[in-house]
Amino acid sequence: MIVREAGTDDVDAIEAVARASWETDYPAILSRETAREGVEEWYGADRLAAEIGSDDALVPVADGEAGVVGFAHAVAEESDGTILRLYVAPNHRREGVGGDLLDHTREALIERGVERVRAMVLAANDPGNEFYRRHGFKLAAESGTVIAGTSYEENVYVAER
Repeated sequence: MIVREAGTDDVDAIEAVARASWETDYPAILSRETAREGVEEWYGADRLAAEIGSDDALVPVADGEAGVVGFAHAVAEESDGTILRLYVAPNHRREGVGGDLLDHTREALIERGVERVRAMVLAANDPGNEFYRRHGFKLAAESGTVIAGTSYEENVYVAER
């Protein structure tokens, strides 16, 4: 398994990982329709291609024998870096893929000069919250996000360099 920066040819695989993750992780949090619309909104081909091509964003993917099985999406803003999303295909969890993606993303953000790394996760996503706590992130704030026109609580975790 290698972690590398995504190219535009990875767009379909990233969307597939996002869709499988949302279908597995969010059935008690989001309706099927909201999840479908959210994936289309956040991971549509045009939007992903723009993020991959942006100098402000990082979109690493975990790529192995099965192809792309995970990805992260982060941005660097002055002294803060923010991991907006990190997903691993459900059938490749508990293999260290998420930790590898997180380590790669943190290192890339630090190389861009950030002093601290934030991570965003839906408050109701218990496995996602546990993932960041297990990797040394501390809950710093609560925020909100909008998915398909509906507001949801989101936790903001922070890890210092």
